[in-house]
Amino acid sequence: MKLPAILLASSANQLMQSFFDDTFAGVHRLDWFDWSVLVPYFVILVILSCYGCHRYEMIRRYMRHRKQLPTAPPSKFETLPRVTVQLPLYNERYVVERLIEEVAKMDYPRHLLQIQVLDDSTDDTHPFAQSLVREHQAAGVPIEYHHRSNRNGFKAGALQEGMRTATGELIAVFDADFIPPRDFLMRTVHYFADPKVGVVQTRWSYVNRHYNLLTEVEAMLLDGHFVIEHAARFGSGLFFNFNGTAGILRASMIEDAGGWQHDTLTEDSDLSYRAQLKGWRFIYVPSIECPSELPVDTYGFQVQQSRWAKGLTQVALKLLPSIWRADIPLRTKLEAFFHLTPNISYPLMLLISVLTLPVMIVRFYMGWMQMVTIDLPLIIAAFWSISAFYLVAQYELFPKDWKRAWLLMPALMAAGVALTLVNAKAVLEALFGIKSAFARTAKYAVGDRKVKIENVEYRRRSGWLPYAELAMGAYFVYMTAYAIGTWNFPAVPFLLLFVAGYWWAGFTTLYQDYQNKLRWQRERELALEKNAA
Repeated sequence: MKLPAILLASSANQLMQSFFDDTFAGVHRLDWFDWSVLVPYFVILVILSCYGCHRYEMIRRYMRHRKQLPTAPPSKFETLPRVTVQLPLYNERYVVERLIEEVAKMDYPRHLLQIQVLDDSTDDTHPFAQSLVREHQAAGVPIEYHHRSNRNGFKAGALQEGMRTATGELIAVFDADFIPPRDFLMRTVHYFADPKVGVVQTRWSYVNRHYNLLTEVEAMLLDGHFVIEHAARFGSGLFFNFNGTAGILRASMIEDAGGWQHDTLTEDSDLSYRAQLKGWRFIYVPSIECPSELPVDTYGFQVQQSRWAKGLTQVALKLLPSIWRADIPLRTKLEAFFHLTPNISYPLMLLISVLTLPVMIVRFYMGWMQMVTIDLPLIIAAFWSISAFYLVAQYELFPKDWKRAWLLMPALMAAGVALTLVNAKAVLEALFGIKSAFARTAKYAVGDRKVKIENVEYRRRSGWLPYAELAMGAYFVYMTAYAIGTWNFPAVPFLLLFVAGYWWAGFTTLYQDYQNKLRWQRERELALEKNAA
């Protein structure tokens, strides 16, 4: 009974051997080392190519549906609904005043509005925010202050705690670094005149987009999500996620979907999929912009991205079995899979990094024909799709100035490399069930003005990460030298992107850590002088 299977396996092995022999003709017959290097290398490239092809599909869907995106609700309430605005905080001394000031100015009937400041702060943000709330209460603003002495459930726990006393049938959520427009509620609530609508998500914009090179790259990365992905999914009738802020939710939907749960680090995506599996409809309105603040330092950016990577992977592990069993179209299930699992590319990229040098050695005598027939299609699918994805987003947002995005593409690619180690660690932690705290991203109310972030609080030490990034950069320097020495010049620009990405992350983070250390030393010296006096 086993003989046909053995013959089939033998034939398959002969076919693969023949393929590789033809590919590397004139070199040598593949031995066990060659197989152990080339097979995982090409398997990983094929997997990355699948996600790359998905990016092309996102562009296609966007181009097909971009003119169908809503600009105004199809109907309106005769009587406006009551709305609760929730403002979750944790140690946000630099942005809390701006947030409360802007929310207090929102254009909505006061008797239908409830503002909840949900503060888990453990520093002087607590008394400061409390005093701000008292001032606005005295001025007639319907605002409340809630402080928890613990961070159970982190942001999800704070939002769920606020639901206990929320009086609105609609719940708007704004993170501390957001600046909601005054007409935000009046432009969003009427979409809920359709009782099937559970969420309205608006598009993020950025007050410090041009602060430095890093913030410009971050803005481009997020533009790809908000311009292409959200629009493509919503326009195609597929599931997409509430982004945790700058949106408004129906309170009964939150309850029906099981409430805010904190077993993942992306409670927003978790709730989104649970709600849509229940049949609730989500609306994306990109014409409504909500300004926010981007991280201005490398490690802050990495912390934010790694939290999202780990959280989305946790949601995939939690909900994909239910999604595959659900009575929904296959295309919806497939899109949910690609939406929730893309961060697996980071550990795969790490493996590619390790395998690149031995692959270059094994393929020393590779000819141009082999590169054109094997490598080029995979590179077009896996890596060129990234450029196309973000360039299209910039063209749609800034049709007059989008060509500047071409100049920023190498930096965007390098920033993606800079996330490889930290996001690979985050994804592996999610896969192995390793829990971690909700590490919030510090914001400083910087706008486009320059601020010495080493002189402000909330800077965290980066630990081992920058040293590992410098080591990876050195490894790619060696590979670059090897490529030049073996006349493999087409590989050099690709390898230099990895050098730039790893060293950009490592050196800038160490510099910021050093500046922060000097700041603490100055503070300690001043405190000692004060005590001595």
